[in-house]
Amino acid sequence: MSALYRLLAWSSPAFPTGAFSYSHGIEAAAEDGTVRDRASLETWIAAIVVRGSGRIDADLLCEAYRAAADADAEAVAEAHRRGCAYRATAELALESAQQGAAFLTAYRAAWDPDLPASSAPVAGSRRIPETDEGACYAAAFGAAAARAGVALADALVAYLQALAANLMSAGLRLGLIGQSDGQRILAALEPAIGAAAAAAIAREPAAFGGASFAAELASMAHETQYSRLFRS
Repeated sequence: MSALYRLLAWSSPAFPTGAFSYSHGIEAAAEDGTVRDRASLETWIAAIVVRGSGRIDADLLCEAYRAAADADAEAVAEAHRRGCAYRATAELALESAQQGAAFLTAYRAAWDPDLPASSAPVAGSRRIPETDEGACYAAAFGAAAARAGVALADALVAYLQALAANLMSAGLRLGLIGQSDGQRILAALEPAIGAAAAAAIAREPAAFGGASFAAELASMAHETQYSRLFRS
């Protein structure tokens, strides 16, 4: 019950990562009309979760989770470094790094007060100094999940569902959909998120990477968009 409780808390919109301030390029896609309704928003979110940043984050989460479970501080640090480096645009890098730093701040304050401020969560007694590149949100989430005894599959589903829900919320606040359509999107994405989590567990390290070129172009366009609600 403790592991489930913590997983629900960490993946909740109430956990202060600042996720609400990011649209992951959806704002730019809405501006040019590419994303305009429930169907196009659902397709866009599915692509991000299954083939884009969601796929990359799922692999990083797995990498950090397994390293933390083995108390391998250097391997957790490597997951953070890869997570910070493997971003296609400046905005997407900022999105991951700032959420990662915010996650670790809240995690240390409320859930692991004995963890030194210069450390990220690692299972066992070993600690990991933060890298010069900063924190990676997916890696921090994965390491914390391992430390709490959360099952890897459950951590992946929670993380990817939270990502999809935040992107849906961005579409809602942009006026693309209403509340009911937002829930229909999340219901429709359940099989894709479950499959993405299972694929991440089974995937070989050599298959690391994503393919969401349209979302990355939208993120680049958003960096110079004149009027914006979101930071990405």
